[in-house]
Amino acid sequence: MRIDYGAVSKSIASLTDGETDEVALMATVVCELHHADNRFDWTGFYRVTDPGILKIGPYQGGHGCLVIPFDRGVCGAAAATGEVQLVDDVNAFEGHIACASSTQSEVVLPVWNRVGDLIAVLDIDSDQPAAFSTEDATQLSKILRSVFGE
Repeated sequence: MRIDYGAVSKSIASLTDGETDEVALMATVVCELHHADNRFDWTGFYRVTDPGILKIGPYQGGHGCLVIPFDRGVCGAAAATGEVQLVDDVNAFEGHIACASSTQSEVVLPVWNRVGDLIAVLDIDSDQPAAFSTEDATQLSKILRSVFGE
């Protein structure tokens, strides 16, 4: 099953309408995304908790890493650069952190709040190589902006 971004966006908008708590929003977004696509093996947020530090937030799937510094891994790269990381083969990504041995590819998106602060990254891992496209990154970014940044 592949994600229907239009339907998922509407569902997330309905479920999060009026909610301002970031953790509640993250939990809802992760749940909706994770169950919408069989490519999504692990779906979760890493929250910015200290300068240069990400800590695990709401997620679906197996255990994730608890702490990721901005200078390590795909999540750290997304946080440090503020740019989407689309990785077709995690084994070819220098400095990749193997939180789960099953991960083959991932997409990580920075999450900005309404005043422009980086509050988290959304990490979606797949057990399939080259599972994500630029269209996935574009549609996921739109969802994140609608929930956290507009």
